[in-house]
Amino acid sequence: MGLLDIVPSGVITGDNVKKLFDYAQEHKFAIPAINCTTSSTVNAALEAARDQKSPLIIQFSNGGAAFYAGKGIDNKDQHASILGSIAGAYHVRAVAKHYGVPVVLHSDHCAKELLPWLDGMLAADEVYFKEHGEPLFSSHMIDLSADPKEYNIATTKKYFERCAPMKLWLEMEIGITGGEEDGVNNESADKDALYTPSEDVYEVYEALSPIAPYFSIAAAFGNVHGVYKPGNVVLRPELLEQHQKFVKDKISGDSEHPLYLVFHGGSGSSAEEIQTAVNNGVVKMNVDTDTQFAYLAGVRDFVLEHQDRLMKQIGDLSKGEGDSTPNKKYYDPRNWIRHGEKTMYKRVQQANSDLGNAGTL
Repeated sequence: MGLLDIVPSGVITGDNVKKLFDYAQEHKFAIPAINCTTSSTVNAALEAARDQKSPLIIQFSNGGAAFYAGKGIDNKDQHASILGSIAGAYHVRAVAKHYGVPVVLHSDHCAKELLPWLDGMLAADEVYFKEHGEPLFSSHMIDLSADPKEYNIATTKKYFERCAPMKLWLEMEIGITGGEEDGVNNESADKDALYTPSEDVYEVYEALSPIAPYFSIAAAFGNVHGVYKPGNVVLRPELLEQHQKFVKDKISGDSEHPLYLVFHGGSGSSAEEIQTAVNNGVVKMNVDTDTQFAYLAGVRDFVLEHQDRLMKQIGDLSKGEGDSTPNKKYYDPRNWIRHGEKTMYKRVQQANSDLGNAGTL
């Protein structure tokens, strides 16, 4: 029995998200969460998942969502980010089922100053739920890891109580992911804060588990956003096993993995680090920096190869002024954008392979 015998294709929510993550833990794989900023990047990721027979997580960051709405829209009070997230969600819902893979529709890091963005998305979820019996999104992330632990857990609990009636999954972060991404800058964070104690993880579990089972924890184990030279980042994915055992012992549970864990800052990680994290109950790994560069590579290489055709509408510069061949097929955005999609497609498939997610349907 494969995954598609357990959950449907298209955007999944509620119990189906839980079933997906349970299946992933049981079969020792995780799902890449691909940050998307346009319909083109969404489609490239979905195409890669379809051809590899893999489930997928599509996610929008705050800045990525604002870009999706259009840079011409003012983002005062998170207006553009809310609009862009909702627009992206409807696009994913419209096309995902036609790619034939289960898709988790997610919003990425929401820090304290971005909470109006989360409020706006939740309002859209509630409207959609009234009409369709499920939320618009599959899940959201709240990230108050830079704030005091007590505030982080209490505020996360408050938002989870709002999510739970819709069976809307909530991801939270305890301990800090280093580096900088999308305007959230933790480059100067205390290095000790990059490694979450098991006691803190249990506090989160203790606060959220009585409400509903639909939550995951991004516990820091040295994670850093971006790609850095080898040796500059010290990941300790073995800490995740300690978290699982600590919580299991506290609750006297039977499951070896009572926690659904998330791997942030996955770009640039070694295959061994990824495998250790997956073996310790990670069900989701964020991939952004690497897919950004991969998309650029396709566009860049096309432009460099055809630069003599891209300097003007008619004529090849390398052939002199006498050439009058039209260049429309070169500068048509559908051409060079497609080259970006193709190279991003390959990087998404690499992430699937690294996580053991290829062929899991």
